[in-house]
Amino acid sequence: MPETTDDIAEGISFQAFEDDCRLLGSLLHDVLLLELGPHFIHLFERIRILAQSVATMRGAGMEDTGAAVERQLEAELAAMSLEDSLSIARAFSHYLNLTGIAERYHRVRKSRSEVHLSKSCDDIFDKLIQGGVPPEELYDTVCKQGVEIVLTAHPTQINRRTLQYKHLRIAHLLEFNERPDLSHEDREMLIEDLVREITALWQTDELRRHKPTPVDEARAGLHIVEQSLWKAIPRYLRRVSNALKKHTGKPLPLTCTPIKFGSWMGGDRDGNPNVTAKVTRDVSLMSRWMAIDLYIRQLDNLSFELSTKKCSEKLASVANEILLKVDSSESASEETKASPWTQTGPQNIVKLQPSLALAAQLPSGADLPSLTGLVPDAECIGSEAQIRIVKPPWNPKRQGIQIPTEKSDDSPVQSPGRTRPGSSHMGRTPSAGQLRKMLFTESKIGRSSFRKLLEPSLSDRPGITPYRIVLGNVKEKMMKTRRRLELLLEDLPCDYDPAEYYETPDQLLEPLTLCYESLQSCGSSILADGRLADLIRRVATFGMVLMKLDVRQESGRHAEALDAVTSYLDLGIYSEWDEEKKLDFLTRELKGKRPLVPPYIEVAADVQEVLDTFRVAAELGSDSLGAYVISMASNASDVLAVELLQKDARLTVSGDLGRPCPGGTLRVVPLFETVKDLREAGSAIRNLLAIDWYREHVIKNHNGHQEVMVGYSDSGKDAGRFTAAWELYKAQEDVVAACNEFGIKVTLFHGRGGSIGRGGGPTYLAIQSQPPGHSSVDGARRDGAGQVRAAQDGGAAAGDLHDGCASRYPAAAASSRDPHWRHVMEEISRVSCAHYRSTVYEDPSFITYFQEATPQAELGYLNIGSRPAKRKATPGINNLRAIPWVFAWTQTRLVLPAWLGVGKGLQDALDKGHTEELRAMYDEWPFFQSTLDLIEMVVAKADAPMAKHYDDVLVSSPERRAVGEELRRELARSGEMRAGGQRALQAIGEQPEPEEADREQAAVPQSHEHAAGGGAATAATGRRQPEAP
Repeated sequence: MPETTDDIAEGISFQAFEDDCRLLGSLLHDVLLLELGPHFIHLFERIRILAQSVATMRGAGMEDTGAAVERQLEAELAAMSLEDSLSIARAFSHYLNLTGIAERYHRVRKSRSEVHLSKSCDDIFDKLIQGGVPPEELYDTVCKQGVEIVLTAHPTQINRRTLQYKHLRIAHLLEFNERPDLSHEDREMLIEDLVREITALWQTDELRRHKPTPVDEARAGLHIVEQSLWKAIPRYLRRVSNALKKHTGKPLPLTCTPIKFGSWMGGDRDGNPNVTAKVTRDVSLMSRWMAIDLYIRQLDNLSFELSTKKCSEKLASVANEILLKVDSSESASEETKASPWTQTGPQNIVKLQPSLALAAQLPSGADLPSLTGLVPDAECIGSEAQIRIVKPPWNPKRQGIQIPTEKSDDSPVQSPGRTRPGSSHMGRTPSAGQLRKMLFTESKIGRSSFRKLLEPSLSDRPGITPYRIVLGNVKEKMMKTRRRLELLLEDLPCDYDPAEYYETPDQLLEPLTLCYESLQSCGSSILADGRLADLIRRVATFGMVLMKLDVRQESGRHAEALDAVTSYLDLGIYSEWDEEKKLDFLTRELKGKRPLVPPYIEVAADVQEVLDTFRVAAELGSDSLGAYVISMASNASDVLAVELLQKDARLTVSGDLGRPCPGGTLRVVPLFETVKDLREAGSAIRNLLAIDWYREHVIKNHNGHQEVMVGYSDSGKDAGRFTAAWELYKAQEDVVAACNEFGIKVTLFHGRGGSIGRGGGPTYLAIQSQPPGHSSVDGARRDGAGQVRAAQDGGAAAGDLHDGCASRYPAAAASSRDPHWRHVMEEISRVSCAHYRSTVYEDPSFITYFQEATPQAELGYLNIGSRPAKRKATPGINNLRAIPWVFAWTQTRLVLPAWLGVGKGLQDALDKGHTEELRAMYDEWPFFQSTLDLIEMVVAKADAPMAKHYDDVLVSSPERRAVGEELRRELARSGEMRAGGQRALQAIGEQPEPEEADREQAAVPQSHEHAAGGGAATAATGRRQPEAP
């Protein structure tokens, strides 16, 4: 059969991938030769060839020959010195990382070459219109969509940030290498840059030597926003707007925000004593600082672009008012300085005087187009960006003022003019008073007409365009806002004048919208829809905080706080009351108008920290914070307890401030995690909404929305992947039904990890396989984007946002399923769960086997996160967090959490004659199909011989080795289910190839899902370290 054009294109694309791998591999070879010499290169190549031979022979079914070669490999590894072993491990780790970089770029290359993206907004909108959805309904649905991606602080990223950015620069160089116009000299310089980056990789320590603090984790999260999401959002929203205009005739409104971002970094204190009330406050201020800093940079570029003088009368009037106001303020300031004896009062408060922040130098990136995704990011290639948290001096002074004399209207770059003695030309912003003096001395009009100087026209200031005047005023207020935040971060006193700062997004949007409307009215729509529209969309999406910070705490800690209060007030012990008495007490106190907690109560340190957290939440309010998430929630009283403590803190803080607390109350979100709690989630929500006070509170303060979070990680650890998936499915149905009964809208917060064992998978399929009836779900949040985003540029991240958001549009079209399918699912789930729990929780030798055969204890020593590996320092699986549980099994390549019990359940269903139902379920039920596909993909990736190697080296007892042997036999049976089961079901469906499944998994905004341990443990076999457990 002759090859098609697509076949030829695919071959060319894959050839380019192989070329990249060979290039990076050969350059690494050269670096190792230079660093370690020819003896090491010989050793490295021998180990690599032996390891590849083992894999090849096993793949061909030559088990005996493969085993013999593997024994030879083991003997040679055992004979090496410790120094050589470490170097070999590091070399293979870098080799696999470089291959991974080439593979990720190959996926980007393929996505760019695809003519039609089946999951793009354009394609989905077209399908919906063709399916009979009216354009107006489509437009309204898209405009009302609400998706929020939450960056979590889960400690799963092993790579240091400096290595991540070096990897990113190598990917950019690979992209640059494909340019057809590269000269021979350019290509030689590019190779030198690659060698330089690989050398830096080799000479850099791969491991963090100190445990990161929660503030360090938050700083890393802000890097992700700056390097990825900040660039991706305008591109994504432009694509949505263009597709919407194409299919409905109307573009997406500028301030419409179909996607937002939240964060747990610095707010998730569940089992993490390092996250304190002060940490939450500082991280929130730091996030605000970063947002302001990014906006200031964008304002510089925007001012450079808007050099036009054509404007509306309203904008011209505002520009003149700004100049007059700044001039008068500068004059008053100079008079005050000239008469120091007139100053009274304390002088220790920093007061920032107004001026006009006109651009005095070419802004960074001014030579690049507004959408720089088409070219490598110069900042990423040239240097490693850092979040610059300024350490301000006590009494900062302005120095080095430069007076501008602009020679043309084409650039905001100011030429040096007259300067005061001792001043500097370091790009300082001229004050309006100095500008006025310059004009007065150099203008004949100024000399002859004092009144005309006080009321200048734009023609009298030929070097300043109206847009730059307005944007300069915006920048000046933003700089004051940033300076104020720096003082607050340093705990220094600072004056508070709301008129001098930007506090809310609406305040910042007002002048930007004015500029936009002015350009539109003057026929300059093409300018309005460029950088200015992008900045407006960023402000609407990120607000003044980039990501609102969620607070999370375990429900038991709130009960302990109330125990202390009720005991102090001689009311009894709160935690000993039954649910009815708790609800009665909490409801009565919530209806009252006085604080419950005495102001001078003395409590234990843990309880005081809980109370301090609520006080900080009251001080910051909903302008800076998002939700208060209650982990391990199970009853309505868990929610009301938080509402009471929140109300009490707000009353106290309001009294101390003498004014209402900023923002509103935080929405309280119960998190249902265990199988038991998931089964009772709907009942708990019904009991909660049945309380009149709470229902009215939700309607009044949260626009009739109740948010509910469902946890994928702990439920999977509790009952196995298949049972967890089914219980989560049913819990969502029940929660939605409960809210509908009371006329309350519901937002579902999906706590999905990136790995299959923690509920991960392609976002597109996950949303499409949600329960029917989700048309009543008003919004969605996802525990998602994390450090994996740092490895992508804005263009790749924008494509990922398509998958995560566009898939929500047709999600409501899911039809009802055959009720008999639910019976089959219940049977599979029951058998699967019983087998999983009998192995993990009921076999007394399993826990000891787990501790011996996996590096779970060693993982706790890695400096990859501030959070402890266990909630409580007690033995057993229950208190072990889901992440180290999954990591440990990923390291041994058994990947047990993703498949244990599933084979038993499916075999039981086949034995009971449910073959036809299973085939229909796979063909017609996205939930069932995606669940099986993902589990089967993990089974295909599992490596039983590697798991056996761990057992042989680490497990001493024959009894416990038998546990491992049985687990490997079950893995083999589960693998056979893929083939045997499909034959029995007449090939129920074509399974995704591992590479395709990996590609979709990489497209999911994940949260820190790199497996711990780097490549060292896999160096001997040459197998690639999975990116996600």
